[in-house]
Amino acid sequence: MSNYQVSKQFKNIDISALSKGEYEDCLFNGCIFSDADLSDYIFVDCKFVQCDLSNAKLSACAFRDVQFKDCKMMGLHFDECNTFSLSFGFNACVLDYSSFYKLKIKKTAFKNCRMTEVDFTQTNLSEASFDHSDLSGAIFFQSNLEKADFRSSFNFTIDPQQNSMRKARFSSTSLAGLLHNYQIVID
Repeated sequence: MSNYQVSKQFKNIDISALSKGEYEDCLFNGCIFSDADLSDYIFVDCKFVQCDLSNAKLSACAFRDVQFKDCKMMGLHFDECNTFSLSFGFNACVLDYSSFYKLKIKKTAFKNCRMTEVDFTQTNLSEASFDHSDLSGAIFFQSNLEKADFRSSFNFTIDPQQNSMRKARFSSTSLAGLLHNYQIVID
């Protein structure tokens, strides 16, 4: 790839200021990439802080060891990303209506995130953590949730018969989210 940027900082830019290419160890702060076409971009060891990536196109986009903090990321199809070494973490991000369909994203950390109606169908989330995250309407179907940590997450509904959940962790106050399909009343 002809455009290679390393250890650069990008502040308050939009996609028109960012050439397609590979970005390594870069910081994106306050950038607006909503509705942008990030297809075929490569981000390695990068940080996105207070950025808006909502509805960006991610076809073959690579995220390798990327951290997102305080970002608005609504409607993203992470399932269209390049899956080679795909790894990222999210802190205080809004991921509403995004899709992680069929991805292998073991050990991914979602901390203080809002994830309304996020699709985790057939996703490998083993050892993932959902620390203080709102999972209202999130879809877990045939997902691998083994050793995942849901102890401080809330508003989730997970059917234990439809997901692999061996050694997943939950708090006693959140058990209603596991029993929803049984129409059991918990007082």
